[in-house]
Amino acid sequence: MKVIGVVGYPASGKGEFSQIAAGLGIPVVVMGDMIRRQVTAAGLALTDENIGAAARRLREDFGMDAVAMLTAEEVGKQHADAVVIDGIRGDAEVRYFRSVFPEFVLVAVEASFAVRLSRMQSRGRSDDTTTAESLKARDEREESFGLAAAMALAGVRLVNESTRDVYEAAVRRVFSEEL
Repeated sequence: MKVIGVVGYPASGKGEFSQIAAGLGIPVVVMGDMIRRQVTAAGLALTDENIGAAARRLREDFGMDAVAMLTAEEVGKQHADAVVIDGIRGDAEVRYFRSVFPEFVLVAVEASFAVRLSRMQSRGRSDDTTTAESLKARDEREESFGLAAAMALAGVRLVNESTRDVYEAAVRRVFSEEL
């Protein structure tokens, strides 16, 4: 099974990457869903604060690749030639996925801070931040998980600063080259 992981800062376009994959019939496993399940099971609201705390707790209790282990179990349940993993946050996760999926490809999605903040302010998800200060804090939290190091390990890079059509064409090229 070919596994394509996508990594990037919040609101860079990981979710769009996954939507395009799903539109092509490629199953998507979202790492954040593993954390959201933990938050929901604890009876907490799905806020950025609660999700961040759960992510930190999982990593503190079980190691920096804890979310990757939970995700890999979900990937293993897929019956497909290719699967996308959305939302890699750290280099330990990349190393784990490379150890369990021989055909693992990592794609980094990049967008400027200003573009990402604008996207968050307009999309209205419950875990979105809407100020520059809160996005900076979220970026720093995710960097503490190894996000910058994970992005440096990517073999494929996409810049998502233009229109959705331009980005979709770039994502489709990745799939045509990697699958």
